[in-house]
Amino acid sequence: MVEAIIHGLVLAFGLILPLGVQNVFVFNQGAAQPKFLRALPVIITASICDTLLISLAVLGVSVVVLGSYWIKMILFAGGIFFLVYMGFVTWRSKPPAVKQEQGAVFSPKKQIAFAMSVSLLNPHAILDTVGVIGTSSLKYTGAEKIAFAFVCILISWLWFAGLGIAGRLTGRMDKSGRILLILNKISAIVMWGTAVYIASSFIV
Repeated sequence: MVEAIIHGLVLAFGLILPLGVQNVFVFNQGAAQPKFLRALPVIITASICDTLLISLAVLGVSVVVLGSYWIKMILFAGGIFFLVYMGFVTWRSKPPAVKQEQGAVFSPKKQIAFAMSVSLLNPHAILDTVGVIGTSSLKYTGAEKIAFAFVCILISWLWFAGLGIAGRLTGRMDKSGRILLILNKISAIVMWGTAVYIASSFIV
């Protein structure tokens, strides 16, 4: 049991720490929203999506689904389209300190929609979850497998909450809005870079 918990802890941190579309988007929204509570939709949505992906990976359901060539093709194509689109939206968005308009920050509905798309329509993240967490869980059964999955999910929730808080602190310190503008540009570049990486997997 202890081995499964430690394994899940190390593995979850190893997968979630690198700079990715999901992390950048959660941090960005935490920084852009006027209050931390306003960033909860993106934090909760990203956490729920990760919970779903991890659960499916551990149960082996995702392996069956991704075994279909056409499902993978549709998933990859949809993921590339959404990442490119969100990159343009993020690049053009401005924080409240720079642009005092209601649409300067994402509404709860928009946060949820975008968080779902960067989580569920990001083939790179899905394949990592299935390939790494799903495969690693095969060595455990019963209570150990449940403990392994629970730790992975717990780390995900704590990480996204921490990203939201870190973003909010950054937003409070950035009265001019310049840091948030730079973060928007970085977010867009990460999204476009991920889209190019996914597209290149078709060619290679």
